[in-house]
Amino acid sequence: MKRVLAGIFAVAVMVGSSAVCAVQPDEIMADPVKEARARDLSRELRCMVCQNQSIDDSEAPLARDLRLLVRERIAAGDSDAQVIDFLVARYGEFVLLKPRFNPHTLMLWLLPPLALAGGGFALWIYGRRRSRSASAEDQSPAKLSADEQARLERLMAAEPSPDGPV
Repeated sequence: MKRVLAGIFAVAVMVGSSAVCAVQPDEIMADPVKEARARDLSRELRCMVCQNQSIDDSEAPLARDLRLLVRERIAAGDSDAQVIDFLVARYGEFVLLKPRFNPHTLMLWLLPPLALAGGGFALWIYGRRRSRSASAEDQSPAKLSADEQARLERLMAAEPSPDGPV
């Protein structure tokens, strides 16, 4: 009985965890080709309220307005680039989930790989210094002073031999 319930629960979780979209039935265009274009564009645009979701995934009222605006522009005959340019002109580059590569976004695109390369270089330098210091310690064994040497000999002479009876 427990296995049956566990199986039903697993199926329910898999069905319930499918991609959920916030697009309402009244927003969907009659032409499936135009609707597919609208959905593709909606996945590229940032919700200004949620900021880390596309307008396709967001349930915010502003995201709904942007989805309707995208569909309105597509119905008017605009190309994908014209729709994106219209929204960028209206809301700025921030509306794009993947910003364009231009002089204004140069640091945004180059900083992550530069930071990664800098971190790798720093780890490489650290590893080299550490291996050099370890090899330097191995090559120069610790020297005992005369007093320390004499004390060591006395301690070793007073200690019973490991071969003898305990």
